[in-house]
Amino acid sequence: MLKEEYKVYEEKMKKSIESVVNDFNSVRAGRANAAVLNRISVDYYGTPTPIQQIAAVATPDPRTLLITPWDGSALKGIEKAILESDLGINPQNDGKAIRLSFPQLTEERRKELVKTIHKYTENGKVAVRNIRRDAMDHFKKQQKASEITEDEMKIVEKDLQKMTDDSCKELDKLLENKEKELMSV
Repeated sequence: MLKEEYKVYEEKMKKSIESVVNDFNSVRAGRANAAVLNRISVDYYGTPTPIQQIAAVATPDPRTLLITPWDGSALKGIEKAILESDLGINPQNDGKAIRLSFPQLTEERRKELVKTIHKYTENGKVAVRNIRRDAMDHFKKQQKASEITEDEMKIVEKDLQKMTDDSCKELDKLLENKEKELMSV
């Protein structure tokens, strides 16, 4: 019975890890990657819209992204959204498309990006620990209502702690890999 209830919290922890992976993908590592645009929304007819929904994004070479909007009137909005973002790249608008040229990362910029991914990892760990806390509250209520015994509660605590530790280790491993990627580009 308890194992099925763990699944809910296990899934939530996996989603937290996936969220951190998505955050990592938005951090550029010296080559052009369309994922860096995932966090940028364009004001398109009064609605915040992701760039990928209103434009084709291509990588003509390893250091360039080419953004071609399907509706030409969105060009200015895309350019403005990129300028206002934390991407740190000036878009070049040729009237039909926008080019983003990714410069070689400087040592200083690499260190900034490493700090950013550390922050993402820590946020992920906080989310995982919050899920553990919610799970503990859930099972403590069950114990108070005499739905589970004290012995079962001790097992639950141990299992939840193991799930939390495993999730945090996975986040640390992801962080280590992303850090290597950033520092070796």
